[in-house]
Amino acid sequence: MAISEQNIREITDPAEFATSAKVIRNSFKTVAEEFGLTRQNAPTHPSFLTVRWLKEKKSDDVKFFGLFLGDKQNGFIIIEKENKRTYWLEKLAVLPASRHGGYGVKLIGFAIDYIREHGGKKVALGMMNEHTVLKNWYKKLGFKVVTTRKYPHLPFSVSYMERDSVPLVIR
Repeated sequence: MAISEQNIREITDPAEFATSAKVIRNSFKTVAEEFGLTRQNAPTHPSFLTVRWLKEKKSDDVKFFGLFLGDKQNGFIIIEKENKRTYWLEKLAVLPASRHGGYGVKLIGFAIDYIREHGGKKVALGMMNEHTVLKNWYKKLGFKVVTTRKYPHLPFSVSYMERDSVPLVIR
């Protein structure tokens, strides 16, 4: 399906959370397999995300957006307002069969535009530091690593990345 047939829209109906949770789990499953993540060593990894988690996460400051190809959801992103200036991106997901079609870039570009339109100046995210392919992809989109932390409950370290909310320019 051509990229022009995609639509990104807010997901507000809890009835759609099951589909979104499935998209997130299936998208992150490849990462869990590649890095040996299990429910035992990384129970909070998105490959194990539940509908309950989405329902508990949803609030006025937490917006869910789905990327749809026709009527089928193939992607997802959370935009969370920390404060007037800073917003966080979470759970960026594109189903494996739809990867390398520009959909991740579309979701990030959409999120940055949304944040800027709502007065945000800084876009932040946290990601698995050891996932260098993904980290380099974010760097191409203008994100910079600001700090890296190791948490005792995770089998990997977390890189925190930021960029300004200026429009996305692909380098």
